[in-house]
Order: sequence, then C-alpha cells, then structure tokens
Amino acid sequence: MLTVMKFGGSSMASPEAFRRVANIIASTEGNKVVVVSAVAGVTNFLVGAAGEKNIDYKGVLKTFSEKHLEIAEQLFDEKQIVKFLEEFKVRMETFEKALRGDRTDPYYMDAISSSGERFSSLILAHLLISMGEDSVALTSAAAGIRSAGLPLSGYADLKRTKADVNMKVRPMLEQGIIPVITGFYGMNADDRPLTFGRGGSDYSGAVIANALKADELQIWTDVDGFMSADPRLVTDAVPIKEMNYGEAAELAYFGAKVLHPRTIEPARQRHVPVRVKNTFNPESPGTFIHHLRGPQNGMLMSVAAKTDLSIITISSAEIAYRPRIVARIIEKFAENNVIIYSISTSLSTVAFLLHNNDVQQILNQLNNLIEKDIEKINVKSDVALVCCVGDDLLSKCGVSGDIFSVVKEVGTNVEMISEGASDSSLNFVVPMEMLVSTVRALHAQFVRE
Repeated sequence: MLTVMKFGGSSMASPEAFRRVANIIASTEGNKVVVVSAVAGVTNFLVGAAGEKNIDYKGVLKTFSEKHLEIAEQLFDEKQIVKFLEEFKVRMETFEKALRGDRTDPYYMDAISSSGERFSSLILAHLLISMGEDSVALTSAAAGIRSAGLPLSGYADLKRTKADVNMKVRPMLEQGIIPVITGFYGMNADDRPLTFGRGGSDYSGAVIANALKADELQIWTDVDGFMSADPRLVTDAVPIKEMNYGEAAELAYFGAKVLHPRTIEPARQRHVPVRVKNTFNPESPGTFIHHLRGPQNGMLMSVAAKTDLSIITISSAEIAYRPRIVARIIEKFAENNVIIYSISTSLSTVAFLLHNNDVQQILNQLNNLIEKDIEKINVKSDVALVCCVGDDLLSKCGVSGDIFSVVKEVGTNVEMISEGASDSSLNFVVPMEMLVSTVRALHAQFVRE
C-alpha cells in the first residue's frame, strides 16, 4: 500500500499542528510519501516582501528565520535541534542568495514564493525522525518534479516527472524511508523553480501520486471534505461522502476551495483515488473521489459559487463570422495569463467572464487592437458564478428548466449561461447581491430532496 499524503499550510500553522500531522503520518500503514505546503502565512509574507519597491533584506531574512526556528525549538530536544540547524543553515543560505538575486529575472518571484515549502518540509522530516521514523526532507529538485510553462503559472511535465521520481524516490520507499517533499513548484528545463500557482501544493501531491501510481492520494486540509454548498452561505450544508473525478473537478474549479482545481487530472489519468480529509478531525471519513459514479440523494450533489467576477462584452459587426478577431481577443487573455471562466457568443458580440482584478489589465490590452475591429466594450462588474453539479446532470430531461424555475422564483436575473461544456455541471452568472438567496433556494430544492 502506497499513500501520498499532502498537508496544507493550515495543517502546519503551529508546533501543535506539526505534531498532529506527524502523528497522522506515523499511524498510517504502508509506504508513505508526504507533500507539504509552506507554514500558514509564510507564502503571503514572501510574496508581499518580494513585491516591495525596496526590499528590507535583513528584515525579511530575520522574520522568515525566526518564524521557523520558533516552531523547531518547541519541537526538538537539544540533540535534534543541532541536526536540524545543520540543514536549516544551508537552506537559509540558498534562500538569501535567491532573495538578493536579480529582481528583473522572470523567475525571481517563483524562487522566492516557493521558499516556504523548503523549510516546512525540513521541520516535518526532522519531527518524524525524532519520533523514531526514518524520514528525509526533499526539495522538488531532489525528488525529480519537472515543470514547464510560464512564470508563476507552470504545470508538471508528467512524463519526465514519472521517470525522475521513480529513479529518486522509489528506492527510498523500498528502504522504508518517508520522503517529505516540497509542494507548489517543480524545476523547469533550465533547473529553475517554477511554481504551479497559488494552492499548487495539492497539484504537486497529485503529480507525485501519478508518477508512483499510488494506491491513494490524501489531501489533508482544515475541512471535512467537499460540502453540498459553502457553509457560510448555506447553514445546513452537508459533507459529500463520495463523488467522481468530473464532479470534484467542476466543484474545485467553480468555487469549492477544498483543493486546487488542477489536482484531479493527474490522479484521474492513472485512476488514483483521492481522499480529502480534515487534519483537525481525522476520524471523519472525508470525501472519497474516484472514477465511478457515487451516490446522490437529490437532483444536485452540490451548489458552488465563485465570486468577485466581471463580464466583459465586446461588440463588433458580425463577429461570429470573423473568427480571426475572436482569436486575437482571446490571445490578449492568454498573453496576460488571465483565466476565462465562461464565454458566450452571438452574431455581433462575444462575452467573457473573468475575475474583477483582471479587468483593467485586459481592457488596456484590448485598446491596442485596431479600432475598426471593435465597436464597443461594456463591463458589468460584481457578478458571481453559480455552479450546479450533479451526476450525469445534462442527460436528465428538464433539469435546466427546473433549475431556472427556482432561480426565477427567487427573482434573480441571469446574466450569462454556460451549459454543455461538462455533462456534470450547469453554470450561470447572477448579480452578487442575489447570490446567497439563489444558492440557498437551489440547495433547499434540489440537494436535500
């Protein structure tokens, strides 16, 4: 039995949290590979510090060092702390070199923002050693995680990673060693750190599970798995015990902040089941994700929501018959690495759904297009995307009509609809002020039938 166990920053926010994680690992049977995020708050600190016009290098190094040493000193005895400090000092030297590096380098922020994982993994590995386990802290480079893509938005080269991880990590497992690997980034073709986007440590866990064809990938977080709705919006939301890869991917992408949306695909490719567990409530079964259909009580399994979005509508005469213009518009999104959550077209308009924070950047880019190609651009801000997820949803006759009948009863105006891209979800856009009442009405009618 080989289990890949990924622990997020909230699971390692204090010495007590580290002990809890270590006990969970030690009590898990079989071979284990552990993947970790940075200690809670560390990545935000690094991104903020590195983004300052004038970096206070000594201050950043002091704060960063003290944060991790404070945890280590409460976990280790005098003998263990000496061994820990030997590796800690080497990694601090590497971090300082990166921090004082060339800030015009496109990969500068990747190197800095991924530094927290190098220290959380070191603390956890030494804690396991102090408990009598055989463990080693591995950076992504040492483990063989290979990445490609743009700065701050990389993806794993699964083929190369599979070869390297099996060469570097597999022998350790055969010796009973527990590797503790840095999540969040891989090494690109030039052996530079390239991150997978915020929350990318979940994805790292799936990449390792894919490479080793693990028996199970466990994502340990601070909730009891996926829920039938956001508990902050729907007080009677319930945990989802079982779901398939497609349903989990839709929920993760369209608002459920349980795991990174890209986590599912590497696991799905090799049929590695995924289990989402709560570090602070390990007895809870969590959510089990696999390739088969799971049980579903109502018509919908869950109603998710993604907030703080805007619709940009671009008008141009008969744009539907001028695909090159649409291609050029989409190219502007791609050049700026802006995520498009939905697209809708008509004869003379094309509408894009994106995050509020990306609107001004895209507008600036669109203004560079030839004026005759675009007649008008409208922006509708502060809208939200509602995602209705269910098993084989769109094959059921009348589902759309039933859903929008409830939406109408609430008095919600639908701004945009996306249907048919996935057979397990129906998505539509509503004004932010109508989000809560819409989600609650749908949950009450279709999830808890």
